Amino acid sequence: MKYTFEKAEKSTVKIDITLTAKEWSDAIDKAYEKTKGRYSMPGFRKGKVPKHLLEGAYGKGIFYEEAINEAFPEYYSQVLEKEPSIEAVAAPELDIKKVDDKGLELVATVAVKPEVKLGEYKGITFKKVEYNVKDEDVEAEFKRLQERNSRMVDVTDRAVESGDSAVIDYSGSVDGVKFDGGTAEKYTLVIGSNTFIPGFEDQIIGMKAGEEKDVKVKFPDDYHAENLKGKDAVFAVKLHEIKKKELPEINDEFIKDAVGAESVEAYRKEVRERLEKQNADRAEREIEDEIVKKITDNAETEIPDALIENQIDRMVQEMSYRLSYQGLKLEDYLKYIGKSMEDYRKDYRSQAENIVKSQLVIEKIITDEKIEATDEDVEAKIQDMAKAQGKEAPDVKKNMAARQLDYVKNEIIIKKLFDFLKSANKIS
Repeated sequence: MKYTFEKAEKSTVKIDITLTAKEWSDAIDKAYEKTKGRYSMPGFRKGKVPKHLLEGAYGKGIFYEEAINEAFPEYYSQVLEKEPSIEAVAAPELDIKKVDDKGLELVATVAVKPEVKLGEYKGITFKKVEYNVKDEDVEAEFKRLQERNSRMVDVTDRAVESGDSAVIDYSGSVDGVKFDGGTAEKYTLVIGSNTFIPGFEDQIIGMKAGEEKDVKVKFPDDYHAENLKGKDAVFAVKLHEIKKKELPEINDEFIKDAVGAESVEAYRKEVRERLEKQNADRAEREIEDEIVKKITDNAETEIPDALIENQIDRMVQEMSYRLSYQGLKLEDYLKYIGKSMEDYRKDYRSQAENIVKSQLVIEKIITDEKIEATDEDVEAKIQDMAKAQGKEAPDVKKNMAARQLDYVKNEIIIKKLFDFLKSANKIS
């Protein structure tokens, strides 16, 4: 095999590969062995027809396509092994320049990892981000704890009030005719939740258990059902039960049972410390994002379309996963929002390009600044992991797959990167 390569436009490389007659003949022989089972001729069992007879009957080129499929990956891999500067980031596109029984010449155009010209990434001033914990933030946590531990109790001594849960039967009609979806039995409606048509819940207020009433409402002009838009309706309602939410009293006994803290004040301190850590982590993430954005904007690179398309693929796939958790298919979601897959992918393009560029810039800084995960760093990280799991470090390391170890190394490198960037820039 002979090959040459040259850089082309937009971070691509063109590799010219030429196979000798012998190499090409070997590839054709392999193609024949792989595909001969498809052919039969009079006097021969299927798969037993000699190659020269098939070539005579169908032409010399009968095995060329399969031979190219057979030969190209092998010789292309050899080129990449010999030329580490060609960092392919996508499958190549092939252009057959010459093919006959004497040899093969083709050009593989492949997207490669682009060169990055870093701009200013040290000595930049960034505004410090701070989020303070307020007393009302702590109280909101106590309120959520009360809500999680609330219970519904029956109300028998009064009429419905806002905030109650009313258990009702209802049957709706327009001009005396019932409509689909307008009837239910023993439905629990939280009064004041604005779940129903405007005006419906207000008219339930004041009703007592066992009472029946006609509730008159008007469907909104923008109501989703075309046949009900702007129509006057009457709902025959029967109230079965009234329930209200009962919140537990916040005291030491409740706190101890609910969260295991010794007292209200102890839990208040715990909540404040947790919120302060969350706020500190949030501020840290935001300043890191701001640093990455700034140094990415300052850098220059020419990103091949293949890298952007690969990132869009990942983003679309992630969206598909999220929708599946809700019982939806991406195709159905696209129909609902009225978009084609092509348009949907276009919406992601700018974001995908920014993500790819920031990744390339980060990788360049890691390389230039020689940021790495040493053996000592990895051992220390595994020690921390083992401690968190209540295990011995050697046991944890022994059960780690290569991919997990790479993930640990990457975590260490990224932490070191941001420590470097925060120390190399001014945050005030």
